[in-house]
Amino acid sequence: MAAGSWLDEKPNGGVVLAEAVARVPFTKEEAEILSGGIPRGHKNLTKATADLVRAGWMTKGRSGWEITEEGLKATVVFTTVETLAEALSSGAQAPAGTALPEPPTAKQAAKAPAKKAAAKKPAAKKASAKATPANEADNQASQESGVEHKEQPASVALAGDFGTTLGAVENWDPSHNNVQMSLDAKQGTWKLTADLPAGQYSYKAVVNGSWDENYGAFGVNDGANHEFAHAGGPVTFHYDHTTKDVLRSEV
Repeated sequence: MAAGSWLDEKPNGGVVLAEAVARVPFTKEEAEILSGGIPRGHKNLTKATADLVRAGWMTKGRSGWEITEEGLKATVVFTTVETLAEALSSGAQAPAGTALPEPPTAKQAAKAPAKKAAAKKPAAKKASAKATPANEADNQASQESGVEHKEQPASVALAGDFGTTLGAVENWDPSHNNVQMSLDAKQGTWKLTADLPAGQYSYKAVVNGSWDENYGAFGVNDGANHEFAHAGGPVTFHYDHTTKDVLRSEV
């Protein structure tokens, strides 16, 4: 974020959190899934970003997240994880007169590694489906309920390595009926309940039947796969088209 601030870049929260996890993967304890269906580490990261906002080092807006001038100065003074954490805890700020860090040079920018696209199971791209009368009715019901929700897509599928367990011909196929999620018009979320044997699973949310629009961990478009360890039994997946994220709850 500090480097991006010189380019007036404001990444969304999902991108920031996904990048943080990519750089420093969760430990076994942090990867533990909490009752809300999210890893413990995700909750800790979210709390940490709230602390950064309270310290005045970062802002969260509709257009994205951005590091402030005070936040940039903090990166100059508090150069280790330990000193940064201590400053956040104590409320310490960079001393008056602290200069902003130097912007990255063109040479440094050229050396920056290109972001690698997250791997996913290859799948034949399917033309985006038009909204069906049923989904149009669901969207209308959402409006009439008085609860404001983002306009919903025509379909959302849960494509993953458990597709055949649900009855699909092959895994990672978003076109099979058994991996389609159902829209709860009142809640504004999509749901799918599956009875899965114990194991480690990966999946993504695929919108409108095409891999052109898919969301992985933290709701990042074409991001890393959602992954979770399951003890076995029914589990309900909840997709929110506002956050583009998928949460889980065990039935």
